[in-house]
Amino acid sequence: MESYQKYFNPQTLARLEGLELQARQIVEGYVAGLHKSPYHGFSIEFAEHREYVPGDDLRYVDWKVFGKTDRFYLKQYEEETNFSCYVLLDTSESMLYQSESAPCTKLQYAQFVAAALSYLVLKQQDAVGLATFDNGVKNFVRASSQPSHLKQLCHIMELSPATGETAMGPIFHDLAERIKKRGLILIISDFFDDVASLLMGLKHFRHRRHEVLLMQVIDPAEQDFPFRDPTLFKGLEKWPEMMTDPKSLKAAYQREFEAFLTELRRGCRDLKMDHLLLRTSSPLDVALSTFLASRANRVRR
Repeated sequence: MESYQKYFNPQTLARLEGLELQARQIVEGYVAGLHKSPYHGFSIEFAEHREYVPGDDLRYVDWKVFGKTDRFYLKQYEEETNFSCYVLLDTSESMLYQSESAPCTKLQYAQFVAAALSYLVLKQQDAVGLATFDNGVKNFVRASSQPSHLKQLCHIMELSPATGETAMGPIFHDLAERIKKRGLILIISDFFDDVASLLMGLKHFRHRRHEVLLMQVIDPAEQDFPFRDPTLFKGLEKWPEMMTDPKSLKAAYQREFEAFLTELRRGCRDLKMDHLLLRTSSPLDVALSTFLASRANRVRR
């Protein structure tokens, strides 16, 4: 932190230190409550062997393993087995939403989740990188396994304002070309975008043989629609303000919202990607445990 002090005022430094501290507390508190290591399965699929994928070089098939298991596995060299994770963080304007009952904005919640998971990856000496985006890629930090890398990632997240609209399809195409090494792509967003275009971008990650996990962060009010009195809804991402009677809209709104979630989940399932729904009212350690459970399930499959 000392190397950053001359660049920031005390208020910014306090927020930056707070984000890093929160990440450590979430992880350490969660780990302390486990009997088994939560890291098991986090990068196991990258160790020594991996399953054959059509197009792989047959020179690297381990025929001894094939004789024992009747399945094709490829040998991997040490430099290929290092686990690499990229966190893609949505910083578009819709991430600023916070209802009266929510403890923080969607962006703040997403930042804490991103910082905690980055710390977890670094703690097991694997590499993590970061990209922030709205209607384009705003910051792109290459993956590193250095423990001090967490400070840089927290610095980027803390100083990335939520502005503008988002268009995820083209952004994912861009990032799929930038991230060369196969690994885990962790996307944290509300995913409020055209689902068809978004899924086309996600397909590019699969084409590059990445594993992809979507962590969808929403405010409880966005799903529950608890509003009762006539309400002025302020538009985000260039949508206009609108005065409405919530009671007359609730049923139709919730049908549309659930249809949106269903379409997104179905698309992820078709692409063999995991989708996790996180409400900002949920404790942050729930997000961490859900993530680790998802990783463990995928390894067992």
